[in-house]
Amino acid sequence: MDRHIPVHALPEEIQKMLPEEKVCKYCGISYLILHEFKAMEEKVKAMEKEMKFYQGSVDREKRLQEKLHSLNQELEQYKIDSKSKTERIYDVGMQLKNQQNEFQKVEKQLSHLQDELKIKYRQSYIFRLCFC
Repeated sequence: MDRHIPVHALPEEIQKMLPEEKVCKYCGISYLILHEFKAMEEKVKAMEKEMKFYQGSVDREKRLQEKLHSLNQELEQYKIDSKSKTERIYDVGMQLKNQQNEFQKVEKQLSHLQDELKIKYRQSYIFRLCFC
């Protein structure tokens, strides 16, 4: 294992400290290393929290993607339904128009027949007056 040689020397105050002052009497770890470990632990905790947040956001995004997919499927189904209903409305409209035209023809025939009936009725009335 290679030995790490620091680029910058320690400050003079630390270099002048006695070894007993630089090392924890309980565990024997240098305070400088202990401080770095504590700082690293804090960074790890912060990164773990961030990872949990991002893990949650990944799950949320996945659920949202699934919901978006289902909504797109519903939209497509609604478009198909709308198209078929529009065609049905057009067909019913055409049937209505045809029936209206036929109704107008029947009304004209009825009017014509009523006129003929009136004429026949008058003729009948005149014949009765003449032959009585």
